[in-house]
Amino acid sequence: MQTTDKTESDKHFLTNAKRLERETIEMRRHLHEHPELSFHELKTAKLMNDRLEGLGYKTKKGVGKTGVIGDLGKQGPLIAIRADMDGLPIDEDNKAAYVSKNQGVMHACGHDGHMACGLSAAKMLAETEIPGRIRMVLQPAEEFGDEEGKSGACRMLEDDALDGVSAIIGLHMDASLPAGKVGIIPGPIMAAADSFTIHIIGKGGHGAYPESTVDAVVLGSQVVQAIQQIISRRISALDPAIVTIGSFHSSSTRGNIISDSVKLEGTFRSFSQAVREQIMVELDKACQLAKILGGDYKIEYELGYPTTVNHPEVTEVMRQAAIDLIGKDNVIAIQPKTWSEDFSMFAERVPGAFMFLGAEIEGSTRSHHSPTFDLDESGLFIGSAVLAETARRLAQYYKGK
Repeated sequence: MQTTDKTESDKHFLTNAKRLERETIEMRRHLHEHPELSFHELKTAKLMNDRLEGLGYKTKKGVGKTGVIGDLGKQGPLIAIRADMDGLPIDEDNKAAYVSKNQGVMHACGHDGHMACGLSAAKMLAETEIPGRIRMVLQPAEEFGDEEGKSGACRMLEDDALDGVSAIIGLHMDASLPAGKVGIIPGPIMAAADSFTIHIIGKGGHGAYPESTVDAVVLGSQVVQAIQQIISRRISALDPAIVTIGSFHSSSTRGNIISDSVKLEGTFRSFSQAVREQIMVELDKACQLAKILGGDYKIEYELGYPTTVNHPEVTEVMRQAAIDLIGKDNVIAIQPKTWSEDFSMFAERVPGAFMFLGAEIEGSTRSHHSPTFDLDESGLFIGSAVLAETARRLAQYYKGK
């Protein structure tokens, strides 16, 4: 996909992003100090709305409950830039000056960085004439769904947040990728993440008379062993997937009482809809062992976010924009992540591309979703530059279609 000619400066947005670097970092730190939980991002949303309005964007609040969209421009293709706003229910355990001031809530996944990069990209695009329009999508509740299990992306789509959009782009901070690097590949880049609960039903009794019972612990143990063979024996080695049993609870709490039931809870992650569906079939087959051995079972699924799939053409625009800005050696073909993201729902609706922005603290890699999570902020300006340059090139590309 040819999206730009070399008569224009490929470094324009990188230069401007570097000029805005201190502002970007200060915004990230302010947001880090004031995190809010999913669908409670009221102050965060107001700040995003006010900043976008101040840049000349026409905004709309309350999209997807607590989200914000901001539109810029009057003619041409509409390119969306997404940033998520919610924090996590975690007590921060860091010594930084910008540690969370909201007890029990923390930006432990980098959403503060996503918003800061997004706002700086929005500012640069407002200062630059581009052949199209921009829509900033400030999304609530990526981490958790509401009472109906629907996340912020789902709710924003219900409110037509992508109406008229030609393509959508976004980024995710990556605390395992060195600062100054960008990771991106076409195709599946993040897994579908689903959960299940299995109830194994037996017949309880006295531990002295096992022959009169159907021991649910024994049944459950054999079901677990069968489940552990799904990936190694039922799924192709060419199709990455994970099945995990994380919890095994017996109805008995005493060593001399044989359980009449056990509850298993687990998760499975996959990178294609076919494998996702096959795992559910295989889970059911594994559970049938309980019936064969004289018991019964019930299995319930809670399907989460689908696989995040990067559109090949949009991804190539983003990849080339990153190469032109920071050099080929700094743009990495990363392995797909077994994390999950509801950006996937946007990318199912319109062509999308999602990149990872390096933020590893050298010598002290921080785990996402942990109380000590933090970022190396030195590469934040790269994120805003790549978002802005990609949006410009996409507007040019779709204008020519």
